[in-house]
Amino acid sequence: MSHLVFDAVTKTFQSRTGPIPVVEPFDLEVAKGEIVVFLGPSGCGKTTLMRMVGGLETPTTGAIRLGGAVLGKPDRRRGMVFQSYSSFPWLTVEENVAFGMRYRGDLGAAEKRDRARHFLGVVGLTEFAASYPNRISGGMRQRVAIARTLAAGSDVLLMDEPFGALDAQRREQLQVELRRILEADAKTIVFVTHDVEEAAFLADRVVVFTRRPARTLALVDVTARLGAHRDLETRDSRAFFELRSELLHLVRSTAEDT
Repeated sequence: MSHLVFDAVTKTFQSRTGPIPVVEPFDLEVAKGEIVVFLGPSGCGKTTLMRMVGGLETPTTGAIRLGGAVLGKPDRRRGMVFQSYSSFPWLTVEENVAFGMRYRGDLGAAEKRDRARHFLGVVGLTEFAASYPNRISGGMRQRVAIARTLAAGSDVLLMDEPFGALDAQRREQLQVELRRILEADAKTIVFVTHDVEEAAFLADRVVVFTRRPARTLALVDVTARLGAHRDLETRDSRAFFELRSELLHLVRSTAEDT
C-alpha cells in the first residue's frame, strides 16, 4: 500500500520577467519503508520537489499525501536532514538527539532519554553520548542529525545532499551506515542527490529527472537489480557497475539535451 503519494504535483515560481516552471506534473507512489532517490542535474527542481514534501514549499497544482492525508505545513511526521550538520554546540550528543523530541507531549522525560540512547546505538554513537559536537568528526555529527530525526518519530525522512560536504571515504562509509540503519529501523526516505554512484547504492528506486522544469525521465527499480542488502562488496559487483553506467547515461542525456 502506498504511504507517500505525489498526485500531479507542479511548481511554478513567479519572477519579475514572468512565471518560471520548476516542476512539471509529477506522479509517484512510495511504499512505507522504501528509499526513493531523486537524481538529476543541479538546479533541475528535485530539491524543490523534496521541499514540497517537507512543507517548506507549496505545490502550485496537485497534492502530496502521507497516509492518505494531504500534506501542508511542516510537522513532526516529516524529518529533514540537510548537507549542513545543524548540531547545537552547547548540547551534548545525547541532548542533541533528544532535542528532536522536544514537542512530543506523548513521551515522558525517561522515555525521551531511552529513545535518544536507543537511536544513538542505532547510528553507532553510544560511547560519544556525553561528548559535545566540536569534539567529534563531521561524519559523526551527520549521524547525530540522522539519529535526532529518527528519534523524533518521523514517518518520512527527507535528506537533501546530506553527505555532499564530506570526503569520498567518509561519504562511502556513511552511505553504508545509512543502509544498515534502515535495515534496523525502516523509514520511508526521499533522498536528493546528483551523485550517480550514491543513488545506485542507496536507493530502492531512483527517479531520474530531466533538466528544469523537472519531469520524470526514468524510474529505475534498484532493488530488483541489486537486492535489498548493500555493503562495500556491492560496489564491486557487475550488477552495480552496469546500473551505475545506465544511470550515468541517463543523467548525461539530460546534459546533452541542454
